[in-house]
Amino acid sequence: MLRDITLGQYYQTDSVIHKLDPRVKLVATIVFIISLFLIDNFIGYIIAAAFLAGIVKLSKVPFRYMIKGMKSIVLLLMIAVVFNLFLTPGEPLISVWKLTVTKEGLRFAVMMAVRLVFLIIGSSLMTLTTTPNNLTDGMEKLMSPLKKLHVPVHEVSMMMSIALRFIPILLEETDKIMKAQIARGADFESGNLIKKAKSLVPLLVPLFISAFRRANDLAMAMEARCYRGGEHRTKMKPLIYCKRDGAAYVVLLIYAVVCVYFGRIFTI
Repeated sequence: MLRDITLGQYYQTDSVIHKLDPRVKLVATIVFIISLFLIDNFIGYIIAAAFLAGIVKLSKVPFRYMIKGMKSIVLLLMIAVVFNLFLTPGEPLISVWKLTVTKEGLRFAVMMAVRLVFLIIGSSLMTLTTTPNNLTDGMEKLMSPLKKLHVPVHEVSMMMSIALRFIPILLEETDKIMKAQIARGADFESGNLIKKAKSLVPLLVPLFISAFRRANDLAMAMEARCYRGGEHRTKMKPLIYCKRDGAAYVVLLIYAVVCVYFGRIFTI
């Protein structure tokens, strides 16, 4: 299960999406996520699905590999669907004991499930096609106007990049610790909720120790190399827009306009 989480991982391949400027991919991800929350009908979700499918196809990342990341949110997805299904007032469809499934609840449950699936795939696509270094440079460039407000842009970008980079490392460390504890007789599955929570203590303690140790090693390595972020720091590979980035922005603008019009303004 832990190895199935794809957020924060990078998939190396040669594709148009991989070659795009990281600023384009960051803006596209933000616009795509916002569009999912603006959509109010199924036509909008069809447009979003077509757009996402096209990006996945261009990225050359195997769809099966991308779907693996969905296993980690199955529980969250089920909770969202059940709450929307039974707790949304409206026209009754089916009554089971004291629970009633309404027409509006069924509609909201389906839309929430589709929204969460698209959100996870869209976010994973950004990290799968962008290296952590490029992601850091892209975030720093996009947030550069905040420097006028004395916001430590470089430090914030670096922290976000390191956090994303540590996700697969910590997941692998968790998997190793869990297997070691199981080999020593630990049981993470049986028992009630309280017992399962207590059984996680032998897992969380060494995981936190390992995380702090890695953070300390990283800090010492950066200090040993006289790392200083912020102003007057040059880039080995500065970000420069090219024609494909401009074309990507045009496609993104067209998607946003079409999606908002047909997904929220247009009514049948």
